[in-house]
Amino acid sequence: MRRGIAATALVASLALAATACGGNDSGSDKADGPVTITWWDTSNATNEAPTYQALVKEFEAANKDVKVKYVNVPFDQAQNKFDTAAGSKGAPDILRSEVGWTPAFAKKGFFLPLDGTEALADQAKFQPSLIEQAKYEGKTYGVPLVTDTLALVYNKALFKKAGITEAPKTWDELKADASKIDAKENVYGYWGSTQAYYAQTFLYGEGTDTVDAAAKKITVNSDAAKKGYGTWKSLFSGQGLHKADTTADAYAHIQEAFVTGKVASIIQGPWEITNFYKGSAFKDKANLGIATVPAGSTGKAGAPTGGHNLSVYAGSDKAHQQASLKFLKFMTSAKSQETIALKNSTLPTRDDAYTTAVKADPGIAGYQGVLAAAQPRPALPEYSSLWGPLDTELVKIAGGNESLDKGLANAELAIGKLVPDFSK
Repeated sequence: MRRGIAATALVASLALAATACGGNDSGSDKADGPVTITWWDTSNATNEAPTYQALVKEFEAANKDVKVKYVNVPFDQAQNKFDTAAGSKGAPDILRSEVGWTPAFAKKGFFLPLDGTEALADQAKFQPSLIEQAKYEGKTYGVPLVTDTLALVYNKALFKKAGITEAPKTWDELKADASKIDAKENVYGYWGSTQAYYAQTFLYGEGTDTVDAAAKKITVNSDAAKKGYGTWKSLFSGQGLHKADTTADAYAHIQEAFVTGKVASIIQGPWEITNFYKGSAFKDKANLGIATVPAGSTGKAGAPTGGHNLSVYAGSDKAHQQASLKFLKFMTSAKSQETIALKNSTLPTRDDAYTTAVKADPGIAGYQGVLAAAQPRPALPEYSSLWGPLDTELVKIAGGNESLDKGLANAELAIGKLVPDFSK
């Protein structure tokens, strides 16, 4: 999942506006010619999309009866665009769906159940938790394409110069390390994010979540959540700790500071591996340290499981759906996932795609090592939308414009409107 980056591209926008989609796009299909399916790819247009476009050509060369109309849609716009298009029966045949969108669109009837289809012929090869995350009410609505989670990424050289030999295992250790790095190297030791997705790890560290889906209870304002967010807030002040950036460009500021060696550690996901390597601090890839996020007071450490599935539009006709299922099987095969990993430095979703060549990338190998601590999201269609109210409140809290108690109370009220059947 790509967060904080608006991958806007005028070309992509124009292509999207001009594209006829889904089953309604069959006007270009001749009775004796190939079926044309439309795929909305939500990957980064610069770093990742070229790999997917090359695989599309490879698929078409091997499947003369299918043509793929490729459209790269900016990630931050895709959910709303697909929701609108599907509601008017004009959606693409295939969507690269963020894992949190999958149950939400399945609940609306927009996605085709894939159980028993050729798209899931290799289901046993995929990591079971990722298949579970693609389900809604017992049916599977997506084939996992890439996965991710958050990790503490750090500059090994800066840590070593400060006399630190291993990554911190708790937030208190991180604070101590940040102070040492600042004192020895005169650079920040850590810079945290105000985004709710990145703050989620602090809830997991206290054994809680935004909601308890099983009990149908909102827990964002619980004592455990307050303790987690209190730790999160404390990391914006102190020696070696960068103050909160509450600007719209905060994500880019944090990333730039890290890759140029101006800050020694941040919390980040594997979608930035290729950009890490482009930075002056990581010309030597071996300098990139990757560790499980520090643990909270419970001793637990974890971060959200993210990633993307490939899903098929339920409103397409049978011919387009059959062609789409064939395309899904090809794109999520071990061979294709290996290609994607080698080109884009993203994490495969099936074990047989972690080949020797893939694991030779230190970034992929590092993130693979922290996946065990990743925490799958509950099968709650509204879950991803719950971060919206928190994104609003956490910026105010971190910037000193609102108390933690007031901000979490406001978030609790807003979340209550998104899941009105949940208790507080």
